[in-house]
Amino acid sequence: MGRCNGRCTLVGFCCLQLVAALERQIFDFLGYQWAPILANFLHIMAVILVIFGTIQYRSKYLMMYAVWLVLWVGWNAFIICFYLEVGRLSQDRDFIMTFNTSLHRSWWMENGPGCLVTPVMNSNLAPEDHHVITVSGCLLDYQYIEVVSSATQIFLALFGFVYACYVSKVFLEEEDSFDFIGGFDSYGYQAPQKTSHLQHQPLYTTGALASEIPPVAHREDPGNLLLPWIRPRPSVGARGDRTP
Repeated sequence: MGRCNGRCTLVGFCCLQLVAALERQIFDFLGYQWAPILANFLHIMAVILVIFGTIQYRSKYLMMYAVWLVLWVGWNAFIICFYLEVGRLSQDRDFIMTFNTSLHRSWWMENGPGCLVTPVMNSNLAPEDHHVITVSGCLLDYQYIEVVSSATQIFLALFGFVYACYVSKVFLEEEDSFDFIGGFDSYGYQAPQKTSHLQHQPLYTTGALASEIPPVAHREDPGNLLLPWIRPRPSVGARGDRTP
């Protein structure tokens, strides 16, 4: 199809978004980051719906996806500000990512590239059922890994938003140009009418043909088998006597 370029590009970006969201969901599960887990789940559902809507030519799904991408960009921008501690945001004080239910941090804090984790024994700073560790030697701190991940999501979301608006506009134009009752009437297309050789036409008889058919009463009956109601009437005499 000639219009497959925009649709195929949008499906490709959505598949890339889906892979990136699943990868992020796995690491957020490992780090017990409940707020990102919920946001990632909603994003995965939105991407699956827009892939279905793009294949099935559903413009409403694309518009819903475009609205969700605005919220998704805002959420990722907040994550960037949170890990960079912009303004009054602080990772040591605010545990927004875990809904204040635990002291867990990002999984990349202890498992980043080149990180060396050393537990601190007999520390009074650790609450019950927790332990204190020191992390050193990381090639890239976990804050910047989370920032890069969120920036990637924003980059994919911007391209997805542009293509979603474009493909949705194409779908709406096709819906407006197509008449679901009359077909392609807006394009001057008319379906061929079927002709039948057995058309019902009235039959007329001419006067000559009708005069050739003798009445039933004047037909000769050699066998004298005329019915009683069509027998000839008896003649009446001068004196009123009836002759047989």
